[in-house]
Amino acid sequence: MEWLNYHHLLYFWTVARTGSIANASKELLLASPTISAQVSSLEAALGEKLFTRSGRMLVLTEAGRVVFRYAEDIFGLGRELMDTLKDRPTGRSLRVQIGVADVLPKLVAYRLIAPAFRVARQVRVVCREDRPDKLLAELAVNELDVVLADAPMGSAVKVRAFNHLLGECSIGFYGKRKLAVSRRRGFPRSLDRAPFLLPGDYTAVRPKLDQWFEAQHIRPAVVGEFDDFSLLRTFAEAGLGIFAAPTVLDGVMRRRYGFEGVGRANEVRAHFYAISVERKIKNPAVVAICATARQQVFGQGRAEV
Repeated sequence: MEWLNYHHLLYFWTVARTGSIANASKELLLASPTISAQVSSLEAALGEKLFTRSGRMLVLTEAGRVVFRYAEDIFGLGRELMDTLKDRPTGRSLRVQIGVADVLPKLVAYRLIAPAFRVARQVRVVCREDRPDKLLAELAVNELDVVLADAPMGSAVKVRAFNHLLGECSIGFYGKRKLAVSRRRGFPRSLDRAPFLLPGDYTAVRPKLDQWFEAQHIRPAVVGEFDDFSLLRTFAEAGLGIFAAPTVLDGVMRRRYGFEGVGRANEVRAHFYAISVERKIKNPAVVAICATARQQVFGQGRAEV
């Protein structure tokens, strides 16, 4: 059986936290060569380089980030053990690291993530926003607990993970009052030649919209394309075009932002997924995210965002 040298791990953890061997030397009251040798011994035992140099600073490699996360948990548990034995409150929080696909509407992301803050114990939520492929790479090396996305992980992605459908809804079309009212009568044919702000090709809903337009013989006058829904909404607030949004956002689109509905395309469905390396999700915060999404956000008792 292989055993981990926790002294070596402690020296590595301190260097990673402080950013340099010199800073770690001051904190640990040890000579720099001693710390450097111990970190090298850990690298040799693991068979991985844990740091690369950037100027005078040491930067964690991909393997180093994985080891650092485990070290955080290990030494956090050690502090909790000592506090428990001394009858001190531990103050230890449940940590959940969530990847949010950059194409996911922020309002939907908020509604999905909010239940994580209401779990029984104290929670610390860390959100990372990026392209889905990059987030899945981080999920594969346990840097994330879950990825929230608008599409399931495809078979071409070489990551062992599982898609958990959170829910789905239809797509609605919205715009500022004057524009929306002018295109409401005769929907959906009224959308032909209408100025449109569309999601980019990178989003999961765009090809569905294109197919729907084609089936309805509608040729939208595309005035803008956006991967980021928040940016798209900002241009829509200026009255520059009609846009499509998941109907789960219907209430907030109308009340908070003053948009009016033009009509709905029930055939076009927006889907939302939680992707994890676990077939059965165990993290209590992620369990809360999935359960609330299915029961309230997209379920029959759904609450407005």
